[in-house]
Amino acid sequence: MRAIIQRVSEASVTVDQERIAEIGPGLLVLICAMQGDDQAQADYLVKKISKLRIFNDEAGKMNRSVGDIGGSVLVVSQFTLAAETHRGNRPGFSTAAPPSEGAALYGYFAEQLAATGLPVQRGSFGADMKVSLLNDGPVTIWIDSAER
Repeated sequence: MRAIIQRVSEASVTVDQERIAEIGPGLLVLICAMQGDDQAQADYLVKKISKLRIFNDEAGKMNRSVGDIGGSVLVVSQFTLAAETHRGNRPGFSTAAPPSEGAALYGYFAEQLAATGLPVQRGSFGADMKVSLLNDGPVTIWIDSAER
């Protein structure tokens, strides 16, 4: 699985002009299941993201996790993280998991992240979403479970 983690002051998701999810300070996690991924990859990302120390401590150093600051997480499915851009100018997405598998892993990931005690909101898998965020820092981290 691939994830883009953004430290945010706030973030929200709108579908068909209706806001379906929003958070204050915390993390916006864009997530993509790749072909061959299973729950082990999701579990790895849950552990890594929930403990990722990218929030400032009293000394201004990135030394606190989202849980340490009492933050929330907004999880948004984003199959375009599987983009293949090495040939031509039109990206291909053949390495992304099929939609049924991607939806299942997306749901599992969000559930397991919530099971850590973090407040978790979700986007809508497969929907045309409008994602708004106020990136704090900016801090943006990329993690691929295949590269652990």
